[in-house]
Amino acid sequence: MQHQVPEHFKVKRSLAQQLMAVLSERIRTGQLSHGDRLPTESQLMAEQGLSRTVVREAISGLNAAGLVEARHGIGTFILGSSVGALQIDTFAIKTIRGVLDVLELRIALEVESAGLAAHRRSDTQLAEMRSTLDELNDKSTHAKAAASADFRFHLCIAQASGNRYFADLVQSLGGGIIPRSRINSAAVAGGDQASYNHRLQYEHEAIYSAIARRDLEGARVAMYLHLIRSKTLFG
Repeated sequence: MQHQVPEHFKVKRSLAQQLMAVLSERIRTGQLSHGDRLPTESQLMAEQGLSRTVVREAISGLNAAGLVEARHGIGTFILGSSVGALQIDTFAIKTIRGVLDVLELRIALEVESAGLAAHRRSDTQLAEMRSTLDELNDKSTHAKAAASADFRFHLCIAQASGNRYFADLVQSLGGGIIPRSRINSAAVAGGDQASYNHRLQYEHEAIYSAIARRDLEGARVAMYLHLIRSKTLFG
């Protein structure tokens, strides 16, 4: 029998996450292809019966996952199809075992990805990592934006690995791989939010520093420690 996530940190799938799933499925099945324009906010509001706030949150999530790109004054466009990609709805996971399974998958995937990124990253890719970390560390960044920046940091590392399949896998898993995008990880850790955020900041900076100095083994170790510490929160 699977253990259920305790009620104090279980989070129901939001309307925005449901809309993300609908649009992601259209991209996966080819209903929306690379270069296509995403329906406008007004069109999605009318079609789905949702508020503008919900629609904007869903589009922001798709953007963070690298599935769409907003072009100022023109619209939002599909970056690519995920046909044939690994499809795991990480936002739908509601058991501790499910959270642990995703973290174990990430350890297997992202530790090597970090090592390759330290070896192959470009200065531009390193600057993008720095930018996402600065956003993540900014105390004025609200929780949802912080979770999005967290995901983009890990996606930047996968992209910098120079192996497209690492990036494809992280992108297909989406922002739900970041535990705090779905649950109150600080509460699970038994500590206050400030202490939890400080620990995450330290771990992220350790990963970034190792990649910046092209320390392959250091990057692998830093990523492993970051993910294994998250895993210990759940068992």
